[in-house]
Amino acid sequence: MTRKQRRTVFILTGMTVIAFAAFLVLSALQDSIVFFYSPSDVETKNIEAGRRVRIGGLVGQGTVAKGAGTQINFDISDGGSTIQVSYNGLLPDLFREGQGVIAEGRLESPRKFIADTILAKHDENYMPPEVADSLKKQGVWRGEGDQAKSVKPRSGPAL
Repeated sequence: MTRKQRRTVFILTGMTVIAFAAFLVLSALQDSIVFFYSPSDVETKNIEAGRRVRIGGLVGQGTVAKGAGTQINFDISDGGSTIQVSYNGLLPDLFREGQGVIAEGRLESPRKFIADTILAKHDENYMPPEVADSLKKQGVWRGEGDQAKSVKPRSGPAL
């Protein structure tokens, strides 16, 4: 083989290895990516059952029902649509009716969600940005001002 042919083979082999590594990384990420949807998005985008997603909105007034053990059922609404959520576990201390919440789990049907993680709003001023944006689109935003407030990371200790 000439020098030019060896260089071409070396470059093609390197590009093949890089492409294969990128494929492996993207395949691994595909399984761990969880998308956020509002109840209206679930209804309009026809998300397939069994898919792992995050659903966010407000906990419906009068919808929290405790079952046997740690089983809890409640509704999440964004003002346009409502999804019934079933969760087995301990709820965060800040979880209550009328508050913002994000539930992560699997969609059983377009109106039924099985959650394995519940995230409640941080404090009286915090609303997850995704939930606030979704509520603004539906016209039911009840926050102060136009911007959703979030926790800003500290830059380090002050000297």
